[in-house]
Amino acid sequence: MATTSSMFMYSLTIQPPSAISQAILGQFSGTKEQQIVTACGSRLTLHRADAQQGKITPILSHDVFGIIRGLAAFKIAGSNKDYLIISSDSGRIAIVEYHPAQNKWSRLHLETFGKSGVRRVIPGQYLAADPKGRACMIASVEKNKLVYVLNRNAQAELTISSPLEAHKPQTLVMAMIALDVGYENPIFAALEIDFSDSDQDPTGEAFENIEKQLVYYELDLGLNHVVRKWTDTVERTSNILFQVPGGADGPSGVLVCGEENITYRHSNQGTFRVPVPRRRGATEDPQRKRYIIGGVMHKMRGTFFFLLQTEDGDLFKVMIDMVEGPDEQPTGEVSQLRIKYFDTVPPASGLCILKSGFLFVAAESGNHHFYQFEKLGDDDEEVEFSSDDYIEAWEPAYFKPRPLENLALVESVDSMNPLVAMKAINLLEDDSPQIYAICGTGARSSFKTLRHGLEVSEIVESDLPSTPSAVWTTKLTKDDEFDAYIILSFSNGTLVLSIGETVEEVTDTGFLSSTPTIAVQQMGEDAIVQIYPKGIRHIQAGGKINEWPAPQHRTIVAATTNERQVAIALSSGEIVYFELDVDGTLAEYDERREMSGTVTCLSLGEVPAGRQRSSFLAIGCDDSTVRVLSVDPDSTLESKSVQALSSAPSALKIMAMDDASGVSTLYLHIGLYSGVYLRTVLDDITGDLVDTRTRFLGPKPVKLFQVLVKKQTAVLALSTRPWLGYSNQETRAFTLTPLNYDPLQYGWSFTSEQCPEGMVGIENNHLRIFTIDQLSNNMLRESVPLEHTPRAFVKHPKEPLFYVIESDPNTMSKFTKDKLLNDPSLMNGDASPLPPEQFGHAKAKGHWASCIQVVDPIDTKSVLATIHLEDNEAAVSVAAVQFSSQDDETFLLVGTGKDMIPSPASAECGFIHVYRFDEDGRGLEFIHKTKVESPPRALLGFQGQVLAGVGKDLRIYDLGMRQLLRKAQALDAVPNLIVDLQTQGSRIVCADVQQSVTYLVYKYQDRNLIPFVDDTIARWTTTTTMVDYETTAGGDKFGNLWMVRCPSKVSDQADEEGSGAHLVHEKGYLGGTPGRLESLVNFFCQDIPTSVGKASLVPGGRDVILWGGLQGTIGILIPFVSREDVDFFQSLETQMRNEDPPLAGRDHLIYRGYYVPVKGAIDGDLCERFLRLDSTLQERVSGEVERDRREVERKISDLRTRVAF
Repeated sequence: MATTSSMFMYSLTIQPPSAISQAILGQFSGTKEQQIVTACGSRLTLHRADAQQGKITPILSHDVFGIIRGLAAFKIAGSNKDYLIISSDSGRIAIVEYHPAQNKWSRLHLETFGKSGVRRVIPGQYLAADPKGRACMIASVEKNKLVYVLNRNAQAELTISSPLEAHKPQTLVMAMIALDVGYENPIFAALEIDFSDSDQDPTGEAFENIEKQLVYYELDLGLNHVVRKWTDTVERTSNILFQVPGGADGPSGVLVCGEENITYRHSNQGTFRVPVPRRRGATEDPQRKRYIIGGVMHKMRGTFFFLLQTEDGDLFKVMIDMVEGPDEQPTGEVSQLRIKYFDTVPPASGLCILKSGFLFVAAESGNHHFYQFEKLGDDDEEVEFSSDDYIEAWEPAYFKPRPLENLALVESVDSMNPLVAMKAINLLEDDSPQIYAICGTGARSSFKTLRHGLEVSEIVESDLPSTPSAVWTTKLTKDDEFDAYIILSFSNGTLVLSIGETVEEVTDTGFLSSTPTIAVQQMGEDAIVQIYPKGIRHIQAGGKINEWPAPQHRTIVAATTNERQVAIALSSGEIVYFELDVDGTLAEYDERREMSGTVTCLSLGEVPAGRQRSSFLAIGCDDSTVRVLSVDPDSTLESKSVQALSSAPSALKIMAMDDASGVSTLYLHIGLYSGVYLRTVLDDITGDLVDTRTRFLGPKPVKLFQVLVKKQTAVLALSTRPWLGYSNQETRAFTLTPLNYDPLQYGWSFTSEQCPEGMVGIENNHLRIFTIDQLSNNMLRESVPLEHTPRAFVKHPKEPLFYVIESDPNTMSKFTKDKLLNDPSLMNGDASPLPPEQFGHAKAKGHWASCIQVVDPIDTKSVLATIHLEDNEAAVSVAAVQFSSQDDETFLLVGTGKDMIPSPASAECGFIHVYRFDEDGRGLEFIHKTKVESPPRALLGFQGQVLAGVGKDLRIYDLGMRQLLRKAQALDAVPNLIVDLQTQGSRIVCADVQQSVTYLVYKYQDRNLIPFVDDTIARWTTTTTMVDYETTAGGDKFGNLWMVRCPSKVSDQADEEGSGAHLVHEKGYLGGTPGRLESLVNFFCQDIPTSVGKASLVPGGRDVILWGGLQGTIGILIPFVSREDVDFFQSLETQMRNEDPPLAGRDHLIYRGYYVPVKGAIDGDLCERFLRLDSTLQERVSGEVERDRREVERKISDLRTRVAF
């Protein structure tokens, strides 16, 4: 990395991509349980499917820092564990194994076969493994195929052979699978096209006559070579292959799927063909043919079937019948192919059928679905089509779609793919902003609201007679599994509630009810202690009560307890310590320790297993210090350590929690009156306080409570909102996350038969009992469904409302659909419309369906109004613009294109529609529309007027009575097409679809728009934002994030007073503007950025660059403040590249500089992998960067928690 860069950014992923490109099944843990492995961008994720709860949960997510192109699972004969083969852009084939004990992938083999990158002649595009785990084939799009033989050596270790070549030049591969042939020589099937004649023929006749072939490649295990065994011509539209079970399970062979046909082919069998049925309906085109886009084969005892899916999402069940022999057993000879409609699910990039009776659908867009099989569709009334009926004549088959019958949706896995646009705005007046995003395609689109937090399930909410100050729960005896009482402290008394079938008040508990309570604890075997301002009440089994009165003229101001110890602080500053005797009585230690200031809080840790007492007492005083005293018998109340704080402590908690390496460590959690939370390691031998981490939670004093969540000890911290501190399930790092819940004044743990891991809290005069169901997802999402694919959105200038423009190509508009449904003469089948959320919108070639929707994500959480566009117009841009000529009234402007063709891009003309806000923005009133030559791809308010990017031209319009009035324009402001506009002052940044960004200045005296600086690199820009007056950040369609800056000298010249004649007449450089932008940051993020903006994500945090990617990624770029931090993280990144190389074999430095060498950016995702290394590697890396392991952990976690989550 060039260390001369003047700016350094730290790149972090907040939310990984959710677009699944492939999903496969396997028994990767070595048990009978099936798991699902998915590839999302560069992330390999292992999911566990819970059949009892009907849930799918991620177990492990691993960033391979490469483009995953293919996955295949295989099992060596005699083994009970599946291994995973990964083909990527590294030019290497990787075989990895999952270790459930460490919850990590480890690489077994890495074989290099070609160059890195995604190239048409480098294998990796296609990957297939023999069903018996004996070999795998990896192929490129053109020419090259390699076969690797997989085996085991004498030590039962997996071995991989040198590659065997099966190359054929001038051949394109369309699909490839492995055949199921039992234990005969492995065979791989491929769909190929030989283009050698077409390449030499300039007339194009050879291309028209080209044939597609199904080719069998056989690996001869005896001779150790690969031969082309069988070739046959198949239909030219064939695009996908499916493996048919062989050996003892079926006839072997393949299903070849093409346009409207599914054909069974095998070298020693006849050809059987069935059609892909078309939909019947009033809005369906009866001539439209379907393709199969994916499917899955499932074997059951003695039988098998296929579920194949069309582009509409319809699933068809395909069955193969075999001829039966004299003993009524199948002979292996195919008799017919049958197909029938099964159900409709979202179009999928991967389908997996689990043996437990579930179907996982990895959707191409929108949420992924987890279905349960209700039945297999054998006994329904659906029409079945057989190959026997399609031997001679070929008539189209039709079916009528219906709601789900054979499948039942049990879980929807949230996905933000594709993420079209997003904004971070604080509309709820929280201490941190919310992220508003538009996602999805077609009728499965949604407007999503994202908030940082954990989902809370409320079990009980009960009103109380007045507002309590504290709440506790307690068991009656040490061995009780569940709590027996809830104790509430009021300003004038104490209320005890018993926990049973119902919660009710009890009075015969021995508690003193006429005074407020400070602490409650179950002690010893069967006693309870109540601490109140005037003394301690020790309630023993059988009702015997011992009282310890506070000294005269003094009261108890703070107390802490565990099951064997009590410590109290008196108003005089004295600390009194008690311990449980052998006979179960509470004995006071002879000496008292006097503190210099008033004690604000105390904490004793829990008694460790096998010990008599907790060794330390932490004391917080109003002189902004925390002291740790020993309570061991030989050094009772001796001072061990002191820590100075920035503010007086309001709460302390000594707790044992697992650290990042999985070792149980004693921590002192400190809450301050200033709202700051600190976590420091308490040395369990010396009592020293080391490795302090801080986090600002809110302006209110922090209170701390120990709770149990998902069988791990966690800390509940209460400030302006409740927070939970816990160990992350994957990285084991300590994570502090807010709860999506009302602010609480006090909290405590709660266990009952119905709620074993709950919490109880008080909020004003309400008692609340709640649980936290999962810790894996710390982003809360709320969705509002949209009608069509969203393209852009804008917020109302004052109200919490958004305006979303939506459009779908080749889709029937609402007006055409209504006309068809209402006209009896045009009916084709049943007139009842299908719900588009499940079945999609009706297709119509050349038509556009487009609308503008008003969304309220705060109050009603719904769409308030929808305006459909007519005349085959489609919305492409939107802006809320304040016009000076209209008394600064704000209008909504929408840019549209008429009769647009997406590829190659063309349109008859464009329009700019103007709408006035009605009913405080809840409705829109159409004013007029202005015709322009081409669709305006970018609109932006500018100095009381509107900027419009129309093709290459940049124009300024003002609002007139009948149409917009052109005030200024810059012809050919950019080389190709303006796709985005940003502005500050009189400076305008135009983003070109191919040529990065151009800066223009507006000289209002002459109404002149003058380009003065552009970029040296041709970037295919997708989104931009101005970071400051001279710096622009953006993303391009090849997955790069970048920042460029205008040189200060050029910037000053452009801002000089006058008409700008010196800029107009200055000589352009190499066909561009006179000046050139400086490149500051280049970073490959492997997702197409669709939104970039500045935001502050946490209370008190500094601004970061927040970006969203098409596949659902949300990431941030954090600017470094000090050069020391830059040097440290550069050094750490270098060491991590060496000690933890990417799993699939990609070179990390080259990967992050895929198109442009990486500059000014450090990969935070790689640095955070330090937390997942084992302790030996962590020590080695820490030694290389000349830091302590804990210090490296602290620097990594601080950089994230201070600006993000």
